Amino acid sequence: MRMRKVFCTAIAGFAMLAADNLLPMPFGPFVPEAQAIVGRPATPGSVAGVARRTTRRVIRRSTIYVAALPAGCVRTSVNGAVIWRCGGAYYQPYNGRYVVVYID
Repeated sequence: MRMRKVFCTAIAGFAMLAADNLLPMPFGPFVPEAQAIVGRPATPGSVAGVARRTTRRVIRRSTIYVAALPAGCVRTSVNGAVIWRCGGAYYQPYNGRYVVVYID
């Protein structure tokens, strides 16, 4: 009896596979194609999306603010953002003062 159930289940599975290939689905295949178009701003492969995510990952602001920079600071740019490097610390201008940032 158990062998008969297995056989019937196998036949039903093969019939469903055959019917899927022979009869078109009313709304098309389950996933016909990817809907993302590379090059649009919100897609993972777009240049704008990659640059935006990279900038967010690279520079992290802290909650430490200073009114003036220490002596010997060098102005540099990280992904288009102006950063001041003072020894091992990095600062970014913000509302007339400077915030300590971390470069990852």
